[in-house]
Amino acid sequence: MFHSAALKLTGWYLAIIMAISIIFSISLYHVSSADLDRNVNRQIGYFSNLLGPDESQDYGLLRQRQLGQDLEHLRGNLILFNILVLIGGGAASYWLARRTLAPIEEALDSQSRFASDASHELRTPLTAIQTENEVALRNKFLSKPTAVKLLRSNLEEVAKLKALSEGLLRLSNGNGEILEPKPVSLKAAAANAVKRYGRAAEAKKIILVNNVSGFKVIGDAEAISELMSIFIDNSIKYSPRGSRVTLSSQRRGGHVLIKIADSGYGMKQTELPHIFERFYRSDSSRARDSAGGYGLGLAIAKKITEAHKGHIEVSSAVDKGTTFTIFLPASA
Repeated sequence: MFHSAALKLTGWYLAIIMAISIIFSISLYHVSSADLDRNVNRQIGYFSNLLGPDESQDYGLLRQRQLGQDLEHLRGNLILFNILVLIGGGAASYWLARRTLAPIEEALDSQSRFASDASHELRTPLTAIQTENEVALRNKFLSKPTAVKLLRSNLEEVAKLKALSEGLLRLSNGNGEILEPKPVSLKAAAANAVKRYGRAAEAKKIILVNNVSGFKVIGDAEAISELMSIFIDNSIKYSPRGSRVTLSSQRRGGHVLIKIADSGYGMKQTELPHIFERFYRSDSSRARDSAGGYGLGLAIAKKITEAHKGHIEVSSAVDKGTTFTIFLPASA
């Protein structure tokens, strides 16, 4: 589809270029031919007063032949010029058409992948709920404990659907701008994030160390707290029992750096370019803990960071842990 559209757009671009080139060439030819003809007639008139009738006529014929040759040479050059414009303009038009359509093609491809991935993720819990209910309905001797167990299982799947839908809404809503940016204390935001995941850390005997200082950044307090929460949750999920997750901060130029480091399973270097893609989940070392999730957390974190005019860096090694470094503009 986009190849065909690129060809059509190339045709329109080339038609406009050639129309301009041809109009310019015709105008140039008329102006040049008029000047040449005027100069030839002036020369013939001048030499007719100096030469005899026969010589004057011969000279006039000679200059007219030369004028014809000059005009033919001019036409040839203009035709060659337009051929070069056709070739060069065609190549430039196709390149410009592909460049114009590239963002649209990329957006449609991303939308298609997003719809496909979302459909797959939604289908999994729905299928589980449907299968369990169908099996239960066929059981004529369904006991109360079994029914309660079934309802609990259904509620777990519903909770997964809710988490997925909230993540999708978070990714799709908003235009990536902070409506009312203001100074935010990182120490308070980090404290809220650590408190939110304190129980999850205790359940795995993971020690959360909060060394974030009182630096201030420009942004939204709730969003920054959620940003840290995402990385804390990620570190807890992919760290072994009894390990440590450390939060720290430092000032560097016009930015404040927030580091979330764990000593978990780590990632391969080939995985790092993809971890912020929606629905991306590693199937290697980081999946050993069966942490679950839908692969939306880091995509949301990237969106929040970009909305705050910052960026994220990550370093990781298999079985040695992962460190996420968030760069946010510092408050003056």
